[in-house]
Amino acid sequence: MIDQYVESISTFSGDIDNVIWVVFLIVGFWFVLAELVFFGLIFKFLAKPGVKAKYVSGERPEEKRWVTLPHYATLAFDVAIIVLAIKVWHDVKIDLPKADSTVRVISQQWAWTFVHPGPDNQLDTPDDITTVDELHVEKDKTYHFELTSRDVLHSFSVPVFRLKQDAIPGRIIKGWFKATQTGQYDIQCTEICGIGHGIMPARIIIESPAQHRTWNQSNAPKVADAAPTTPPTQLGGMP
Repeated sequence: MIDQYVESISTFSGDIDNVIWVVFLIVGFWFVLAELVFFGLIFKFLAKPGVKAKYVSGERPEEKRWVTLPHYATLAFDVAIIVLAIKVWHDVKIDLPKADSTVRVISQQWAWTFVHPGPDNQLDTPDDITTVDELHVEKDKTYHFELTSRDVLHSFSVPVFRLKQDAIPGRIIKGWFKATQTGQYDIQCTEICGIGHGIMPARIIIESPAQHRTWNQSNAPKVADAAPTTPPTQLGGMP
């Protein structure tokens, strides 16, 4: 249902959607049950003429179970959510698959700079392709990204991938994605990074292998005229 509002087009976006759905269903179940019990008891024990209110201390075992049983059930559901969430977190953030290609993502107030590896598929070589606010990738290809910031905190977000990673000045943070559908989609900065934060959108253009090969060949600088790209100094990894 989530993908009816925001498309799901990466290999791990469905797993993230599933975590959201599990949390929604569990929390929704307990919310509805709690409200039914709450209002049910209110109407059941409405004040009646000639009926004196009864004081309940909650110390008897049959009274305590109304608190202890839901408490233990909630803890069990919490553990299930944590286990599921950690598994997805590990698959998305920790266990990076082998890369077919690597791109560099540089954030700054208020634009995105993307360094593509060019036809040789290697960063920091003379045929690197640098673009502003436009990232070109190939469908069904595993990409690593090297994310950094030139000034303040930013956050690299691709909603259709369910991808969001903070960019921290002085650090290179690595992540990955694999697109499963061609098209053009939004890239956002989801960290309030200054007065121009709202005008810092970009686009990711996902192409077929033939389209991406053509784009690479058309936009790669001539090797004789190109200069190597100097990567930012790496001071740390993923937080």
